[in-house]
Amino acid sequence: MLIQLAVMGMIAALLPLTMVWMAADSGKYRKLASVALFLTFDLIMFGAFTRLTDSGLGCPDWPGCYGHSNPLLAHAAISAAQEAMPTGPVTLGKAWIEMIHRYLAMGVGVLITALLLSGWYRWHKTRKSAARFSPIFPTVLFLCVCLQGAFGAWTVTLKLQPVIVTTHLLLGLALLGLLTWLVAQQSAHRQVTAAGRALAVPALIAGIVLVMQIALGGWVSTNYATLACMDFPLCQGALLPQMDFENGFTLWRHLGKTANGDYLPFPALTAIHWVHRTFAFVVIAVIVWVARAALREPGLRRTGQGLLFVIALQLTTGLATIFLSWPLAIAVLHNGGAAALLLLLVMLNYKARYAPLAVGIAPTVFTEDGLSASASVRSRPEST
Repeated sequence: MLIQLAVMGMIAALLPLTMVWMAADSGKYRKLASVALFLTFDLIMFGAFTRLTDSGLGCPDWPGCYGHSNPLLAHAAISAAQEAMPTGPVTLGKAWIEMIHRYLAMGVGVLITALLLSGWYRWHKTRKSAARFSPIFPTVLFLCVCLQGAFGAWTVTLKLQPVIVTTHLLLGLALLGLLTWLVAQQSAHRQVTAAGRALAVPALIAGIVLVMQIALGGWVSTNYATLACMDFPLCQGALLPQMDFENGFTLWRHLGKTANGDYLPFPALTAIHWVHRTFAFVVIAVIVWVARAALREPGLRRTGQGLLFVIALQLTTGLATIFLSWPLAIAVLHNGGAAALLLLLVMLNYKARYAPLAVGIAPTVFTEDGLSASASVRSRPEST
């Protein structure tokens, strides 16, 4: 079974790997990182779809499905489980959703392994002189994806325990952020002024605030607290509804239960939802503040525009989730918006620190073999 699952992971990664290595130009390492970033973003979106369709236990074992590599082979076991528990979490459709999520995760793992091997090879080929091909970063990526896989297994074996599922989500976003940084490191960027360089600290603050909000959002999702407040701007008709913060924010407990094993009271779900909703105003204010500052800097303008667009989208989808009673497509889009915000803020942090400083000298652009050459800033398009 493990060999069959490994083959599925290779198949998931085969097309993007083939496209990268058949590319005519020399920037294969950067393209490989970009493809891994794209598929990781897709994996986060599909992971949200898996969680929101309650498919996390569609296959209640790991890494296979009832001891098989795909739900077709496990059809008899799935049918028996569905017959025994008609309203339970196991159906053939949910099993396929869960296994496709695992296949995609394996594909990302294969791409990151390819990045690791390619980084080591290129670093050795350039006689260890090309810092941009340092294998340290892809090695960290590889360790992160292994840890992410472990939490994916614990998500299933510990029956969707909220702290495990939330950590699994955060590790996926950490992987997205690391890949974004690697892509930024391999790309050319427009010059920034001293004012743009001064945005490094505000951009870092915005990133920290966003990560806190994503953790709160993950806690809302994994505790199924999305519909605890069905009105806005009030919650249950009050500015401060009845809330149970102690049980709501006890981390180590089973899904839907308190630490003592009792059923989680509704005021605990209200507290979870209310904190995430309230902190969103802080996040919006900080990101808009940083994005508006980025708009005044030509080298950061497109990133600032992207931040403003996505934060507006997040506000819209968040409100729609409440007023439209949690439509699945909008809920998945809301999760994707959080990932897009993280990607943009990581890119902004990199540019504010490492983009060429405008001092009248053309930046250095690296070729694939690690050698450097001068290039005009104005001839280089700004990366996203």
